[in-house]
Amino acid sequence: MKRTLAKRLLQMIIVLFGISFFTFCLTYLAPGDPVLTMYAASGTMPSEEIIEATRDEMGLNDPFLMQYARWLGNCLKGDFGTSYSMNQPVLSIIGEKIVPTLKLAFLSLLIMLAVAVPFGVIAAVKQNRPIDYLIRGCTFLGVSIPNFWVGLLLLYLFALKLGLLPVVSTGNGISKIILPAITLAFAMSAKYTRQVRTAVLEELNQDYVVGARARGIDERTILWRHVFPNALLPLVTLLGLSLGSLLGGTAVVEVIFSYPGLGNLAVSAITAYDYPLIQAYVLWIALIYMVINLIVDLSYDLLDPRIRESR
Repeated sequence: MKRTLAKRLLQMIIVLFGISFFTFCLTYLAPGDPVLTMYAASGTMPSEEIIEATRDEMGLNDPFLMQYARWLGNCLKGDFGTSYSMNQPVLSIIGEKIVPTLKLAFLSLLIMLAVAVPFGVIAAVKQNRPIDYLIRGCTFLGVSIPNFWVGLLLLYLFALKLGLLPVVSTGNGISKIILPAITLAFAMSAKYTRQVRTAVLEELNQDYVVGARARGIDERTILWRHVFPNALLPLVTLLGLSLGSLLGGTAVVEVIFSYPGLGNLAVSAITAYDYPLIQAYVLWIALIYMVINLIVDLSYDLLDPRIRESR
């Protein structure tokens, strides 16, 4: 266990270094002048001499590898630079957006699980019956409709027509976060309902279920104490990937609802050519995905003792 953990941590460090180099290389080659962007955000346009002096002061005229080494060294110290468009430390800007993103991610996951788990189990238990066909039809509809269309429809219905919820989601209070959370949970619920149904059906056809039925064990006990725990393993992987995606921010949904999360921040940074903010955001996404994948791998040992014994 400890050896596996050390190996995975070493892999994470190597991958992070690779991603940092690739990200810095792309932003270095990207069009636009960071100095002009910075002065434009402050509302001033100085002379060419001042612009060139600023470039020298920021080290933008140095060779590529020197710039990368300086930036990476600062990142290792926790200094990701200053945002060109907001003129604030990048780390503090991302820190402010993490809390709203966490709220949105966990609320949407809770809504999704509350829908997907019971309906997926019902569809599996009632296989090829009318309720199964109805649930499968709804899931097909759910995965076919794009998130942005669902968000606009919910916004139009509940915010504009009925006036029950605010148009702008600030992230403070359940009423100001519920619409983006439902929008994100909509497609995820359809996908996970299918996965739960498939996983439960696969377990229901196993020999241990036939044996349990032959011994007269109650169907509900078989389902929830034996079948469902064994069906969790493939779902944990998908859940980890979804959580990583949500914690990285879902740009389209956040822009539609003007939600102050990481996705909306990333869109603003890209439009403003805010390279330090973009670089820090990409590193955050990479770190989140790798940490969650590590947690998912370690959770396999708890969910399936056979995996723990094989290591």
